[in-house]
Amino acid sequence: MEGVVERLCGLELGVPLTVLVVNDGSTDGTGAKLKELSGRFEALKVIDHPRNMGYGAALKTGFGRAATDVVVITDADGTYPEDRIIDLLACIDGGADMAIGARTGADVHIPLIRRPAKAALRHLASFLAGATIPDLNSGLRAFRRAFVMQYRPILPDGFSFTTTITLAAMTTGHPVDYITINYAHRAGSSKIRPIRDTLGFTALIIRTVLYFNPLKVFYPLALLLLGMLLGFLSYDLFWLDEPNLGDKTVFMFVAFVQVLSVGLLADLIEKKSRL
Repeated sequence: MEGVVERLCGLELGVPLTVLVVNDGSTDGTGAKLKELSGRFEALKVIDHPRNMGYGAALKTGFGRAATDVVVITDADGTYPEDRIIDLLACIDGGADMAIGARTGADVHIPLIRRPAKAALRHLASFLAGATIPDLNSGLRAFRRAFVMQYRPILPDGFSFTTTITLAAMTTGHPVDYITINYAHRAGSSKIRPIRDTLGFTALIIRTVLYFNPLKVFYPLALLLLGMLLGFLSYDLFWLDEPNLGDKTVFMFVAFVQVLSVGLLADLIEKKSRL
């Protein structure tokens, strides 16, 4: 953490720099170390949570206290290259609402056991969002503050903050840029729980896309049901000695109509809410 703070405070960006560090109720001496560092670096401002409130809650506190139009986030575990922040800011200057450091460089240290789940979630999110997402939950990003505050009420307090804001941007047409970065070995242990968090992220992706673009979820499901309906109907009409509509065919027809109707209604409500 100390090295990250020192590197951030030493960045030369050509503009006034404030480094906000949110101490999320830590009990390992982080608060004392941050107090010491704040005496050394004028740009450093420390915000203390009275208890652990979560990754997303810490970020929302930081965005709420930030006094600049552009905000950059990073982790304190030394995994992200702080020297690439200037490239993220260049993307914002170029018109992006969010610029993301995609961990797709030549030197990326993500545990092998987590890679299949991350890839599956990334492909699911890309399919539902209708756009390629190189990195779904990278923690090195630059934002226009107004963009984040627009969606602040729906942003979660946990690790899914970055996933949610990515999908919100991709499904509502906000300009998003990516730069390729490396990802170093983590200092300390991760709080990610592979199985539980993977299931949670899957539900989050579907729920977020339902919120912003429900037809992306309902159309594929309706097409699946339509295919099954046509298959059962063909069997009933052409394979049976006495053509007759079976219970499965009727059930698939009802399910198809219901799913399509609910999807269209959800899309209508979503579109009306934007007026």
